[in-house]
Amino acid sequence: MPMMTPDDSRAKRNVMVLVMAQAFLGSQITMIFVIGGLAGQQMAVNACLATLPISMIVFGSMTTAPWLSSLMQRFGRRAGFIVGALGGLVGAAICAFALTLSNFWIFLVGSYLTGIYMSSQGFFRFAAADTASDAFRPKAISYVMAGGLLSAIIGPQLVGYLTSTNPDATVMRFFPVYMAAMALNVLGMLLFAFLDIPTPPKPTEESPRGRSVAELLKTPRIAVAVICAMVSYALMNLVMTSTPLAVVGCGFAVADASNVVTGHVLAMFAPSFFTGHLIVKFGVERIMGLGLLILGAAGAVALSGVELGHFFVALILLGLGWNFGFIGATTMLAGAHEPHERGRMQGVNDLLVFGGVTLASLASGGLMNCSGGSAEDGWAAVNIAMIPFLVLAGCALIWLVMRPKPQVV
Repeated sequence: MPMMTPDDSRAKRNVMVLVMAQAFLGSQITMIFVIGGLAGQQMAVNACLATLPISMIVFGSMTTAPWLSSLMQRFGRRAGFIVGALGGLVGAAICAFALTLSNFWIFLVGSYLTGIYMSSQGFFRFAAADTASDAFRPKAISYVMAGGLLSAIIGPQLVGYLTSTNPDATVMRFFPVYMAAMALNVLGMLLFAFLDIPTPPKPTEESPRGRSVAELLKTPRIAVAVICAMVSYALMNLVMTSTPLAVVGCGFAVADASNVVTGHVLAMFAPSFFTGHLIVKFGVERIMGLGLLILGAAGAVALSGVELGHFFVALILLGLGWNFGFIGATTMLAGAHEPHERGRMQGVNDLLVFGGVTLASLASGGLMNCSGGSAEDGWAAVNIAMIPFLVLAGCALIWLVMRPKPQVV
């Protein structure tokens, strides 16, 4: 009897919706990451706290992930994504209000609420896998991540336009950016009406309970996937958060910083059109390893000079390394747990990943503004800090590849 090919028509429709959501809703994150540190630098009483608004976004994402994952497990993906977009809308409104007062602390509150959206965006990749067959899963994840290409164009370019046409040198030059973020949230929320992912069945007495969080994290493939996702995302955030400060600090314009970030985000998402195919062809471990190597190359280029070309090349490599490392880790994780363990494991994964990203973004401002006496010294400190974490993730991946494979009976 011939084997039946799984029908991925529903999965493909969902992928299309999620790609568009990634493009429009995701633009707000690239916008805010460009200006958050610059606005913080003008409002904070201490320059070392400049990137604290970015840290609050990531901290909001970290603390939101467990309950948002549980909400999706109970009420479905659509409900969770709408809650995330509402968080982004309210967060952008509060940040805009804070700018009118030049109040750093209110600005942090709005940044935290923006983290609710960032957390929900992190689940787009898992939602892409929910209705996909095993063969289509890595491609579905990659395609959704590729939606970030449009966000890479829309977000930073909006920042460049809205700030370059505003002669105001105070933090109010960033006010139109947050208004645009509010509009993008409203537009993006309309897309979720077209999402068709079944709500997980409610557990019964006979339902499998699955492994505990401790048991899941002791599973080798899950442990290594989480470590590599944490390192890939945290190091990308560490360097990207400092980039606008470094570019402007080295004598270039805000528009130049926006263009560098555009190149970076394009590199983050453009490879997603073929990352899934590469994973299928060469194996997820090889692609994750290549991602870690490229992240190391990004640091080496950044340390070689501070001309605008160095920033562009380093940030493009940083985006490419993140793509291979993070999509690879997501694919490995998605195939290492059962459907009934989804809500528990994905929430814990994003708690840990964004916990690492929170620490990285906090460290970014301190390293950039409080290491040495110049922007060049701070930028060097940021990139040197990548080394021990790349070694950790690389060793974990090598251990997984070299450990004896379980015997199939």
